[in-house]
Amino acid sequence: MAHEDLTVAAHDRALYNEDLAPIPHDRRKWGSFEIFNVWNNDIQSLFGYTLAASLFISYGLNGWWTLAAIVLSGVFVMILVNLTGRPSVRYGVPYAVMARASMGVTGARFPATIRGIVAIFWYGAQTYFASTAVSLMLSSLLGLSGDGATVLGMTGIDWISYVLVALFQIGLFMMGIEWVGKFLNWAGPFVYAVMIALALMIWWKAGNGLFTEIGNIFQANEAEATRGPVMAFIAIVGTMIAYFAAVVINFGDFARFVQTEGQMRRGNFWGLPVSMAFFSFIALFITAGTVVLFGEKLTNPADIVARVDNLGLTVIAALTFFAATVGINLVANFIPAAYDMANLAPSRISARSGGIIAAVIAFVIGALWVSVISQIGIAKFVDTLGATLAPLYGILVADYYLVRRGKLNVQDLFSASPEGAYHYANGWNKAAIGAFALAAIFSLATVWVPALGALSGFGWVIGAVLGGLLHVIFMRRAAQPQG
Repeated sequence: MAHEDLTVAAHDRALYNEDLAPIPHDRRKWGSFEIFNVWNNDIQSLFGYTLAASLFISYGLNGWWTLAAIVLSGVFVMILVNLTGRPSVRYGVPYAVMARASMGVTGARFPATIRGIVAIFWYGAQTYFASTAVSLMLSSLLGLSGDGATVLGMTGIDWISYVLVALFQIGLFMMGIEWVGKFLNWAGPFVYAVMIALALMIWWKAGNGLFTEIGNIFQANEAEATRGPVMAFIAIVGTMIAYFAAVVINFGDFARFVQTEGQMRRGNFWGLPVSMAFFSFIALFITAGTVVLFGEKLTNPADIVARVDNLGLTVIAALTFFAATVGINLVANFIPAAYDMANLAPSRISARSGGIIAAVIAFVIGALWVSVISQIGIAKFVDTLGATLAPLYGILVADYYLVRRGKLNVQDLFSASPEGAYHYANGWNKAAIGAFALAAIFSLATVWVPALGALSGFGWVIGAVLGGLLHVIFMRRAAQPQG
């Protein structure tokens, strides 16, 4: 099958650099396995496990129904990323450039900035979680108790681990996307091996009676008793979709590295519903096991491994969880933030320098995780970031499929000419900006306004649908020419 010519014949320096330029199909090195491992590492990160375990605990729903809700969310996310990935496979551009079609060549800096800010928040949080694995390993090897004075809720060994993880991530990022892909390919399968070993050890200690307890051990949680099982089920699906919101919207940043849409779809299928079902079952099994064995509902695998009290498993597990969390942090947060920073001023900021800027800001955010950010609760943190990004997803998808009928003018994506298809009013599409503002206000209100508490967990879905719908309505009213 012949591919379109993606060469940009002429471009404006304020809109173009090599990191943002379309990638020709013959220069793309990723396949289904790399896409599969993007999701594998996202699901298997320490934050991903902690979120899944927290959902089993906090909603008071039967464990098997909670697992079903998480798996169903994987199916939805697969559908969502197939939609955002398709145009980037065809045209080879990242989200920061794709957004120019709907927001305008200048206006696209606005959603890219919003996406970049959210990515930096996620990057800081994931960096902290990766550092807990390193802290566990160092404490075990050095025989440290983990007690002592703390600064911002972290001990001296915690701070050393945090700095080491931050420096390691920057170093790996500077080595390039191919090295990141190789890192993911190694980390993903290895995490499964360790998680299975941990589950078997929990099973061996807890006995076969654990299976009869899995369904009921998390039920009757008073905090969520008023929600009802159906609403709790839907809220879990919504929260898990919100967790993936950052990757969902900029999935084109990864899809542009594969040659065909078929490769992308296969990677998404095995990496989302299939991998999520397997990993979430392990999370359910292990979390239930901690209740049986220790009388506590532990959600961080680092804490669980420490309780098992096996030095060999502790070291291997700590290294593995560190690798998985770092891998997805680079792919889902560092790289998008770097692209988004570069999009602000392509002639002066490269993806590398943008990544350094993002890392410095994220370092401060991650340092505040224990003492400040985590106090709002993991689910609320996830829902807030998801609700912020949701309208941008709805606008991107509605614009490409409904307004432009799946066709873009690649040349005009890099042109600041007033005659360009995406120039709108001085480079800004006011219709898209208005759609985002109205939808974001309402989706964020579902998370933070008590009167809308019944909609908590649905913020992403509401924001995405409302953003896309308003964009189509406003565009038709404005009667903008389609590119």
